[in-house]
Amino acid sequence: MSFVSRFASPLSALSPVMSRRVAFPLASQHRSFTKMSSFTKPPVRVAVTGAAGAIGYALIFRVASGQMLGADHPVILHLIEVPQVEANLKGVKMELDDCAFPTLKGVVCTSDLEVGFGDCEYAMLVGAKPRGPGMERSDLLKDNGKIFTGQGKALSAAAKPSCKVLVVGNPANTNALIAAHNSKNIPFENFTAMTRLDHNRALTQIAQKAKCDVEDIDKFCVWGNHSPTMYPDLSHATIKGTPAKQVINDESWIKNEFYPTVQKRGAAVIDARKASSAASAANGALEHIRDWALGTGGKWTSMGVVSDDTYGLQKGLIYSYPVTCANGVWTKVTGLPVDQHSHDMMQHTLNELVQERDMVKDML
Repeated sequence: MSFVSRFASPLSALSPVMSRRVAFPLASQHRSFTKMSSFTKPPVRVAVTGAAGAIGYALIFRVASGQMLGADHPVILHLIEVPQVEANLKGVKMELDDCAFPTLKGVVCTSDLEVGFGDCEYAMLVGAKPRGPGMERSDLLKDNGKIFTGQGKALSAAAKPSCKVLVVGNPANTNALIAAHNSKNIPFENFTAMTRLDHNRALTQIAQKAKCDVEDIDKFCVWGNHSPTMYPDLSHATIKGTPAKQVINDESWIKNEFYPTVQKRGAAVIDARKASSAASAANGALEHIRDWALGTGGKWTSMGVVSDDTYGLQKGLIYSYPVTCANGVWTKVTGLPVDQHSHDMMQHTLNELVQERDMVKDML
């Protein structure tokens, strides 16, 4: 079942068949596209799963307003939900209509994955099964593995082959790995996991400690898994060009306060607001795609991307690295010196990702 906004191309004639590619009309066939002649770029289709959830809701209005791809780049949103809550998307679509964003040229609402991913150039996989009371991590991995196996296959069948995919739903790194292995028509390097939220959390902790602005911090990164094993690495970071460790000059704070604060921030937010991070997670997702699409201007950021054997790591995982982005392509920062402490931290989080991969190897 699916429905669309008043200004998107009708899909009423399409049945939710999961075995064929869904063809959409050209952007020029959207009547509202002619209303804003100042746009020289055709609308880009952006899919968001879990669109009626807290993170999805916090995300889609910002995407629709042009904050992700730019005020000069119109978008068509593809909002995807499970059938049980698909009806909730009607209200979300009504609110999007009521915002009258000039950059929003259409809204597709559906529970059919191939309709949802049809001709999309960006896919933000936000929805995932949360960990319940008494649930083992292995069970969570397998349950989500089934979800991301299906999403990977649907992306392969329906999205553009150049589609850029961001996995937000946890466990994000391994979910991205599963989706990538099940999407034969999209390059593996186009599947990424979000560690931008961890990166942003760390920047604020550094700025507060050093009494500087977050913009003053450069060459900081998060290595590894989006989990408490992640390594928020200060060893290369600078503050206004001065080594961050020299500015902070407090090794005890780094190891006993900074690391655990960043690593366990998600749990702390849940404890404080009785709900998981939503607005900050949505912001991290938006910034991840924005930088990937528009570039970082040479500055470092953190992204979970396919691993190789640089820095003594293992190939074929989704592992967070320092990267720069330009022309729609991410590039790992290579050639960094790695001391023993960093090596140990990087290997520790690597080992967890290897264990996760082994738990879902039958899905790869």
